[in-house]
Amino acid sequence: MLRYIISSFLFLTFLLGYSQSKPIDLQPKDTVAHTDPYGIRVGIDLSRLLISFLNDDYQGLELVGDYRITNKLYVAAELGNEKNTKQEDLYNFTTSGSYIKLGVDYNTYGNWYGMNNSIHVGGRYAYSTFSQTLNNYQIFDTNRYWNDPDYQINPDPDAVNDFPWGSDVAQEFSGLNASWLEAVLGIKAELFANIYLGASVRIGFLVSNKEPDSFSNLWIPGFNKVTDGSKFGVGYNYSITYFLPLYKKAKKIKEKEEKQPPIPEKPRAPENP
Repeated sequence: MLRYIISSFLFLTFLLGYSQSKPIDLQPKDTVAHTDPYGIRVGIDLSRLLISFLNDDYQGLELVGDYRITNKLYVAAELGNEKNTKQEDLYNFTTSGSYIKLGVDYNTYGNWYGMNNSIHVGGRYAYSTFSQTLNNYQIFDTNRYWNDPDYQINPDPDAVNDFPWGSDVAQEFSGLNASWLEAVLGIKAELFANIYLGASVRIGFLVSNKEPDSFSNLWIPGFNKVTDGSKFGVGYNYSITYFLPLYKKAKKIKEKEEKQPPIPEKPRAPENP
């Protein structure tokens, strides 16, 4: 028993001496690997669903998605379909078609480790194919007779019209298309694990616009309202998306090396003469 205690004591003394022989690192480096998740984020535009529910003259659906390729850069896309009926002063028309938008987003927000929120700017190239249906129209006449039912063709005796009736036979113009460039400013915030709520504002510039001979494209799916004499349009979306992580990459962390000031030596006591 005494031999065992002596052997253990000698062994512990050896380990203690060996450990103290190594220099003590007063500034140990962080050896934890910092990584960021990379993958695809897909979802749906909530604003078009809400408008479809509230407005009987509109039906729309838009799918959104992005893919992270670097720490700040994302490839982004939107794919949608819309059908919208509009009533103007003299005519009623319906636009129906699909569109696709492709581009990139750049995240300008500096996240803390473990966060993946974004305040991004980006751009898109968009293309839409659609048809226009002129449901009915009235003829504009500056020499009209106010409230004169004899001046109208097949007038409604219970209605009073300012302009003579034109036609209520629907005319469809198909095979139309348009393309435009789009500037994007948006945000995405993580509500729960891998679930993001986003919003964006878009300013579009029409590059091409194929119109029928006798009717203008007053509304384009994905671009929204077309203003007479202008090629600019404004849009927005509110999205909810789910992030599917596929892999992780090491995150570069900028470390500031601070030099420790030298430890001052203790003053020595004067020697006795």
